[in-house]
Amino acid sequence: MENETTLMSTTKTVAFHTLGCKLNYSETSTLSRMLQGSGFVQKEFDETADVYVINTCSVTENADKECRQLVRRIQRRAPESFVVITGCYAQLKPKEIAEIEGVHLVLGAAEKFNIAKHLEDLTRGDSARICSCDIEDVSGFHASYSHAQRTRTFLKVQDGCDYNCSFCTIPLARGHSRSDSIENVLAKVQEIAGQDVKEIVLTGINLGDFGKGYDGGKRREENFFDLIQALDETEGIERYRISSIEPNLLSEEIISFVAQSKRFMPHFHVPLQSGSNKVLADMRRRYRRELYAERVAQIKAAMPHAAIGVDVIVGFPGETDELFQETFRFLHELDVSYFHVFTYSERDNTLAVEMPGIVPMHIRNERNKILRNLSLQKLNYFTAGFTDTNRKVLWESADKNGLMEGYTDNYIKVQSPYRADTVNTITDWTIR
Repeated sequence: MENETTLMSTTKTVAFHTLGCKLNYSETSTLSRMLQGSGFVQKEFDETADVYVINTCSVTENADKECRQLVRRIQRRAPESFVVITGCYAQLKPKEIAEIEGVHLVLGAAEKFNIAKHLEDLTRGDSARICSCDIEDVSGFHASYSHAQRTRTFLKVQDGCDYNCSFCTIPLARGHSRSDSIENVLAKVQEIAGQDVKEIVLTGINLGDFGKGYDGGKRREENFFDLIQALDETEGIERYRISSIEPNLLSEEIISFVAQSKRFMPHFHVPLQSGSNKVLADMRRRYRRELYAERVAQIKAAMPHAAIGVDVIVGFPGETDELFQETFRFLHELDVSYFHVFTYSERDNTLAVEMPGIVPMHIRNERNKILRNLSLQKLNYFTAGFTDTNRKVLWESADKNGLMEGYTDNYIKVQSPYRADTVNTITDWTIR
């Protein structure tokens, strides 16, 4: 059509915005590098660009709403720009997104890493183009890592999930569990090490499930324990962290290994979701709270100084006041360091949305606040236990009103007057 304009003939700037998890951030960084390799110049998201790419999450309802708000903001700032939506929301509800005024291209899970090719073909037509497929057909793995700062990088080594928790849409958005090979991960690590990065955080949707994948149609015989052993023997990166690992996949073998590791930090993030066995069963989690407590005890026995983070959901259907108190008491007694508290939100095509016992939103919010306050107490108590002790700190690059921040090996955040020569170095630091 004469009034259609081919994107690549007129544009060369792109801006990105990422919603959701660290995995999304690592993938956005990879998309950015791909487009820069195709001749695009990257802009900040609050600047005017020819193409805006929004990498979405769909874990909560707010993520969906935020995507819509971002599109409206782009329309006001740069009505002639092209808008591309990818990520989990794009895979789950491509038609819904395509109907948002101002969206030109929707890329599902199998197509987001073909973004350069899709932009070449994009024209300014009357309706958004959807490039997506059934999630069951998504089988490939695309390695990704973030490069927002040189101090720490998030390296994706696993994707997808074979679990079917009753509240979760991630298997619908990302497909079956699959992962990179250890050989490829080690090659990526060397690439990252060449950029003077000091710390890598291993990320995935179900990280402990690492090893699932196929080479030439033959299933690989690798697992997460094999991976961390190989990384520990690889020169170039001084620190590794495990982003999040399910309690039933966090074996004694892994805990013991981290305790004596040269490079893996004494820091675990272990999803709990509920301290009530009844709620855990309704959530279709693959463990009971007793196993979770056992894992925490094993970590602390091997590494008394280790930080342990917890994911927990409040307001799940059927969570009565009594069951919430079970969670509160369980967490109160547990020797952990901090929580990430999520308020349950109904998601289409999940089992939980049909469950009885809906918790009113104001009660969900109250419970969230209660657990966040408990988390703050836990963090303060954990940090106070290291007062006047020396820990190794990796200093970050941001200048925050004359101060710089860094994290100890066991994930305590510290501050110091800003010194440019200290950025991206690991120093001894006395915690005050």
